[in-house]
Amino acid sequence: MIMENRYQRHIQLSEIGQTGQDKIKKAKVLVIGAGGLGCPALQYLTASGVGIIGIMDPDIVSVSNLQRQILYNENDIGKNKALCAEHYLSKLNSDVKIKSYPFALTVENAAEHIAKFDMVIDGTDNFYTRYLINDQCVLLNKVMVYGALYKFEGQVSVFNYKNGPSYRCLFPKPPGKGEIPNCSEVGVLGVVPGVIGMHQASETLKIILEIGDVLSGKLLCINLLNHTNTIFDFEKNENEIIRLKKLGSVIPIENQDCFVDFELSLTQLSSQEMIMWIDVREQDELPRVTHLNVVEHPLSNDVSLKIFSDFEGKIIAFCQTGIRSKVFVQKLKDKGIENCFSLKEGAKQLIEWGL
Repeated sequence: MIMENRYQRHIQLSEIGQTGQDKIKKAKVLVIGAGGLGCPALQYLTASGVGIIGIMDPDIVSVSNLQRQILYNENDIGKNKALCAEHYLSKLNSDVKIKSYPFALTVENAAEHIAKFDMVIDGTDNFYTRYLINDQCVLLNKVMVYGALYKFEGQVSVFNYKNGPSYRCLFPKPPGKGEIPNCSEVGVLGVVPGVIGMHQASETLKIILEIGDVLSGKLLCINLLNHTNTIFDFEKNENEIIRLKKLGSVIPIENQDCFVDFELSLTQLSSQEMIMWIDVREQDELPRVTHLNVVEHPLSNDVSLKIFSDFEGKIIAFCQTGIRSKVFVQKLKDKGIENCFSLKEGAKQLIEWGL
């Protein structure tokens, strides 16, 4: 009887009914990023009975995540977010099939994984992945439900809905190197991701149910500090869509060199090399690297050239997933330090390899 009544409050709504709940059960949603945005979206979609939910995230839970990523607890520190999320969500609703992907979305695997789902929720915190999601959704004709955060504010929109505007129609080009910091650099009020993530879940359910006014061609901006909600309208840029589809593959991101041209993989390194290892994570992030001589230099701190200018070997920065370390390396290069690189695999793999 309990299971039969699970969706009763949905079914009672004339806009949903049993027919609508059946639509929810047949839906397949991929959530990329199981962090501040992904956690609330995942919880509500799971509770709502979405049939298949994919969770993709290479990151691990750190203590600084717990302020806003309330799906996790202290016992999860150091564990992969996608796997943890699958564990908890499976207990929330056994009706839902949860599939975890404990790795990053890449140019090589994006089409394969996005094609399996009806739509994608963007819970990412970096522009490289966001543009990759957008471009692949356009090529595969999938809907992208977008969310973004900044301090006390958030944004929500829906892209590629019924052949509507895409992310590139709103933001044709990525910002310049280091122009827009993420939450790890400037901070965010803990409840903001919850509010925005719930809006993403709401838009997802409206799309599945084909009800209400979907945020296609509209950018909802929410400021919790002054209680303002603003909606900006934007048009589809046909030239961007034509350009993408004409290429037949993901458009190379403008200034993509800021992401990849100074990356190194562990397989490219030798134990004989002279290396200065730089940990750009915050000091409460785990796991810590203790088997190497590591300089701790959080990305939030100002870069001091005194540490790096006279070093003749390789300067290799690392973080959890290789995103912040790229930004750090770019800061060094902007200051004239050329022998610096970002470690592709991140801290956990560095420990496992035991270099």
